[in-house]
Amino acid sequence: MQIKLFSKKQNACFASTLMSAILLILAPSAYADPITVTAIGHNSEARYINAPYLPYANPKAPKGGTLSLSALGTFNSANPWMTTGVAMNGTDYLYDTLLSGSLNESFVMYPQLAEKVTYDPDDTSWIIYHIDPNAKFWDGSAVTSYDVQATYDAYLNKGLMQVRSYLAAIDKVEVLDKYRVKFHFKSSDNKEVLLTVGQFPIFKKASVEKDFEKLSLTPLMGSGPYKLLNIEQGRSVTYKRDPNYWGRQLMVNKGRFNFDYIKYLYYGSDEIALEGFKVGQYHFRQESSARKWTTAYDFGAARAGLIKKEAIVTKNPVMMQALVMNLRKDIFSDIRVRQAMTDAFDFELMNKTLFYDQYERLESYFHGSELAATGVPDTEEYEVLKPLLPKLEPIQRQATVAKWQLAKSDGKGYHRQALLNARQKLLQAGFYYQDMKLYQANGKPASFEILITDDKMSRVLLPYVRNLKKLGFTVSIRQVDTSQYLERLRRFDYDMIVAGFPQSTSPGSEQSYMWGSAAADEQGNQNYSGIKNEAIDTVIDKLIKAENREEIVLYTKVLDRLLRAGYYMVPMYGTTNTRVVYWDKYRHHKTLPDNAIGIDYWWVDKSAESIVNKYLKR
Repeated sequence: MQIKLFSKKQNACFASTLMSAILLILAPSAYADPITVTAIGHNSEARYINAPYLPYANPKAPKGGTLSLSALGTFNSANPWMTTGVAMNGTDYLYDTLLSGSLNESFVMYPQLAEKVTYDPDDTSWIIYHIDPNAKFWDGSAVTSYDVQATYDAYLNKGLMQVRSYLAAIDKVEVLDKYRVKFHFKSSDNKEVLLTVGQFPIFKKASVEKDFEKLSLTPLMGSGPYKLLNIEQGRSVTYKRDPNYWGRQLMVNKGRFNFDYIKYLYYGSDEIALEGFKVGQYHFRQESSARKWTTAYDFGAARAGLIKKEAIVTKNPVMMQALVMNLRKDIFSDIRVRQAMTDAFDFELMNKTLFYDQYERLESYFHGSELAATGVPDTEEYEVLKPLLPKLEPIQRQATVAKWQLAKSDGKGYHRQALLNARQKLLQAGFYYQDMKLYQANGKPASFEILITDDKMSRVLLPYVRNLKKLGFTVSIRQVDTSQYLERLRRFDYDMIVAGFPQSTSPGSEQSYMWGSAAADEQGNQNYSGIKNEAIDTVIDKLIKAENREEIVLYTKVLDRLLRAGYYMVPMYGTTNTRVVYWDKYRHHKTLPDNAIGIDYWWVDKSAESIVNKYLKR
């Protein structure tokens, strides 16, 4: 699921409630009466409110061609929002949302299905979305408030658990008339939820009521720019651009959705997928492997100048990729054991021998951004932390206020001092050695399993497993197929996994389902570690209720310190670059967006495509 669950806000005044194109600032205002506006920003200014199109879009981009990409595993569903099944890639192209986000701003949103919104700056316990009367589903019927209401009823009662958690602030969804729908919230504290409800795909009411929970390869009825064209079960999914798409002239859509077709080809492994790219089975690839990025793109087409590589820098925090310890398991319940697990990870060796020194060690959950905590807490951070420190166990309390630094090695292969430190922590936690084997304090063997679904992770994990075995652990790596992996993930049925936690430049309610105590007991949620920490819950609540950008940065830094100090996972590695490789027929605006590569705004150069096709037909 690729939906971005982010937020932002900043105080301002408004010149007139009758203006149809003005900035909404979700903060206390001088106005006592409700206002109607067309751009929404949470702690941010809507810079493009009067722009004819977004700055990273080319309104003259030609239409045509195919965007072809790879996908791994398999699929058996067209609905990524239900609690069962494995959804096909690309379903977001089938649906519109009430508002569309800017890729250059932190949670600023512009009209899509909704042409404007009405809210009360002094009472943010409700918001009214005005549906654009021109909005149409694929069958030509109008998108109405009834469709919005039915869609959100499904999300709240039948949808994924993390979505239910994220939308938990909704009290009810009320239809005012055919084109006005009112969201009522449980309080006025969570101001970002006014924008959040604008982010989710909207389905036709009859389709939702009939098929939302049906495991099917037939999509729910949508209004988006593409329709499902063809499925080869387990092999490919192809979408076709709708030439009659109702929203093609909206500001956010000008220069967007330029490909006639979008196709996903499925492979059993990334190694096989790479070979498919080399022979032109698909033409656009995001490369996650440093080794492949460095060594794998020296083949015929590349030497002929037909392959382009770009490392695109974005301003988003680097996704936290980590080895997640399941605190629901006794073996990881002691923080000293989790510290030992962290000490045993030799990043410098991995980076040198496996990754060609292309990665950075992630020492923050918001690495590479202004949200990352650095050094010791400043005065403002400490004021937030001070009443929370007594609620922390001593080790976490000390680590929260100290300068953070993970163990470092010389990269030569023997992490001696770190392993000695790890052994000491295990002994302090009551672990003991007997007959050359390590046992937990409860007398059970110190053994666990790392569950993976991507075969390339085995190679990455082996050096870590060797270090753990030096400490006396019995560790196995178990690879399962995607369906089994997702099901075990939903049930928290694992000891350790490798997981990624993407963040935006404006964190908010999504933090509650990743780290909140309530989410730890909700199967299907993303609190994979099982974190239950009162201090973390308190800071998440403050973050959600932040009144300005400065508070968002402050509370995020404090949250970062608490998460790190709990040693809930072993941070791995990452990069501020998004690495893409593609056959030289795709083009993009010279100015890419700040927070994404913006593939929806790319296009095909037909003359370059003819050269590529000629080469492939040789």
